[in-house]
Amino acid sequence: MEAVEKDNIFYDESGGGVTFSGGEPFMQPTFLQNLLEACKEKGLRTAVETCGFVNAETLMASCPYVDLYLYDLKVIDNETHRRFTGVSNEIILKNLQQLSHSHDQVIVRFPIIPGVNDNEENVLQLGEFVSSLGSVKEIDVLPYHDLGVGKYKRLGMMNRMPEVEQPSPVRVSGIVEKLQGFGLLVKVGG
Repeated sequence: MEAVEKDNIFYDESGGGVTFSGGEPFMQPTFLQNLLEACKEKGLRTAVETCGFVNAETLMASCPYVDLYLYDLKVIDNETHRRFTGVSNEIILKNLQQLSHSHDQVIVRFPIIPGVNDNEENVLQLGEFVSSLGSVKEIDVLPYHDLGVGKYKRLGMMNRMPEVEQPSPVRVSGIVEKLQGFGLLVKVGG
C-alpha cells in the first residue's frame, strides 16, 4: 500500500484510482484481494484488468472491492480461442456472464488482432454475446499495435506474431459499426 498511496494526489486530482493489471492480476489472488480490500479501506477507487481466465469464486469474491472491471474478450469460438491462446474460453465466457449479473461496471475490451479475430463471424458473435449480458453496455476496441516488439527484443523473447500489422482505420471503423449495430457503446482505445 505504500507504493499505491504515493500517488494519492493524482487520484484526488483526477477522480481516478488504482488499476491492477498485468499479465493477469488474478494469478496472485490472495495478494490482489488483500490490496483491493486495503484500497477500499483508504477510500480509493479500484479497477481490475482481466482476461477472465480465473476461478469463478476468486473473481466473484473481488466484486465488493472493485469499482470497474476491464474485461478482455478476444475470440468467441472455443476452438479458435484454444488454437491461439492454448486454453478453452469456456471459463472466460461463463465468468463474464456471471460478472455481468453481479456487477454493474464492466467494460469489455476487444483487442483486434488482424488475421486472428478481426473476421466478420467473430465480430458478429462477439457483438451478439456482449449485447446479451445484462449490465455490459460498452466495448473498447483496441487495435493491434507493434509497441511490444521492442520489449520482446529487450527481454530476449521471441515475437510469435512478427507478421501481424496494425489494422487500417477503415477496418477498425467497420468493426466499430458492426458492434454498434448491437446497441452497444463502442469506443476505440481505452
